[in-house]
This record gives sequence, structure tokens and C-alpha cells, in this order.
Amino acid sequence: MPMSVQIVGSAAILVAFVLSQMGKVSNNNPWYLLLNAFGSAILAVDALLKQQWGFLLLEGTWAIVAIAGLITLLVRKLRTTPNSPTPPQAAN
Repeated sequence: MPMSVQIVGSAAILVAFVLSQMGKVSNNNPWYLLLNAFGSAILAVDALLKQQWGFLLLEGTWAIVAIAGLITLLVRKLRTTPNSPTPPQAAN
């Protein structure tokens, strides 16, 4: 992959980290998790293509954990979303 792709992936992770350290986002904020998942997935693919196994382990794990966090947030949101109203029951 071109170095510019590596820079984009690294920048996404670093932006999330800096925003977290500044108190602008929490580590369970969807944007924080999305930036981490995106950046680390890019770097994991690059590491795989270059057979950099240690880097692949780091970035692959980072991507999996971030994606798991996004899924957890989505499941929580779906569970707390009010269901559509049910039709009234017919009288017996």
C-alpha cells in the first residue's frame, strides 16, 4: 500500500486518541471507536500484505476490539429503542 494510506490510517487513530485525551470524546463514543476501527483496519491490511506479523497482531487486535465496541453500542441502542406500538387486542 502507498505510504499515504498508512498516514491516513495512523492519523485516524491519532485523532481519536488526541480527542479522547482532551476530553472531547469518551472511549465508548461511536466516533472514537469508528476512527480506531477504520485506522487500525487499514494498518492491519498493510501489515498483512507486507507480512509484518507483530504489527498485524497489534493492529488486527485493535481493529477487532474497536469493531466489537461498535457492535456493543449498536446492540445497546437497539435494545433501548422503543418498540413500535402494538395493535390493540380484539375484545372477546
